[in-house]
Order: sequence, then C-alpha cells, then structure tokens
Amino acid sequence: MRSQRPSVAAGARSARGLVRRLGRILAVALLLMLALPVPFLAAYRFLTPPGTPLMLLRSVGGAPIRQRWMPLARISPSLVRAVIASEDSRFCLHHGFDVEEIGAALDRFRAGHRLRGASTISQQTAKNLLLWPGGGFARKLYEAYITGLMELGWPKSRILEVYLNVIEWGDGVYGAEQAAQMHFGKSAATLTRREATLLAAVLPNPRVLSAERPSAYMQERAATIEARMSQVEIPGTSGCG
Repeated sequence: MRSQRPSVAAGARSARGLVRRLGRILAVALLLMLALPVPFLAAYRFLTPPGTPLMLLRSVGGAPIRQRWMPLARISPSLVRAVIASEDSRFCLHHGFDVEEIGAALDRFRAGHRLRGASTISQQTAKNLLLWPGGGFARKLYEAYITGLMELGWPKSRILEVYLNVIEWGDGVYGAEQAAQMHFGKSAATLTRREATLLAAVLPNPRVLSAERPSAYMQERAATIEARMSQVEIPGTSGCG
C-alpha cells in the first residue's frame, strides 16, 4: 500500500493542475468574449456597419442582399414613430431593458398565455448588428451585455438609426430605405403615415407579411400602431437623444 501513495498523490496533483489550466483557459475565453464587442461598438457609433451576421449567412446561402443606408434625419418621422409604437413604445424611457414590459410578459405567462418576447429596440439592434441568429440562454446573456454597452456609449438616436437600417424588412430586404423603395416605390423620407404604419406592421414576420398587399390582420395591426403613434416619444424630443 505504501508504494501506491506517491502515484495517488501525483495523480491528485495532476488533476488539480488540469483544473487550474482549464480555469485559466475559460477565464481568458471569457475576457475575450467581453472585450470583442467593444471595438465594433466604438467604430459603429460613427461608421456605417458593412453588414450583419444575418446578411452574411443569407448571402452564403445564395439569397440576394438589398440594402440602402439612410441617415435618421432623412427617414420619415411617421416611420420613426410607427416603428417605436410597434416594437418598443418605451424606447426613450428605458436604458436598454423594459422592466415593465418584462414584468407584464411574465404575468401573462403565469396566467396561462404563451410567453411573448419583450425585447427592446436596443436589444434587437445588438442582436442584429453583432450576434448570430437563434436563441439559447448564452446568446441572450451575451445580447444583454452588448445592449448595456451600447446604451452606455450610444445616444438613442444612433441606436434607432442603426436599427432602422439593418433590420430585415422582407426576403433579402434590409433597412427602411430599401423597404420603402421595394414596397412603395419611394424614398423612406417621403412615406405617408399610412405607408409607415404598414411597414412597421410587417416587422414581427417580415418574410411572410406584406405591406403592399395587407391582409385583414395587417390592416388591424396598422390601425393599432397608428393609434399609438401620438403617445410615443422619438429621439430629439423630451431629452431622448
């Protein structure tokens, strides 16, 4: 038995060494993950993003990518209001996460309804700009981290500008300008209130819903959005930068 003790001790030391090495590797990987978004967010605060992970995946699959970047100041205020009313009515009031909407979604879930997402425009911008499509706890956690960084470093106006230019608005159609040209044959700057509400109404499922040929559901959703538009704040008003 005595002759076996050195080998047992050596095995224990080897196992502890392996655990320490794995711990160091995981720590370095975590630090890299935390640092990775920082230079991109710093650059995209001022520069036009060349694309998104979703665009890259779709283009690899052979899908066309149609996008025209348009500054926020040249997008119809009606579309800006309609999108906020549709996707995140408290956009100017929260710091990336709408606690009230999250609580309401949980209450509805506990009451027996399907759990509905409560992602803000800030969260959707972080997801679309820097993350891979899909779900999972790890991706949602990383999305929350990037959202926090974005809210710290970007004004609300820049978050909304990037969002309106990178989100998918149809099969292979990205951004408000391309969507306006595709659906109504005009610039996003000249959209009417009605056209703006129809474009905002397709966002939950842009590859299925149509702004050109709105169904009864789309007509009802557009009317609901229009009724909410006067109640939302937009960047440039009431301290929403």
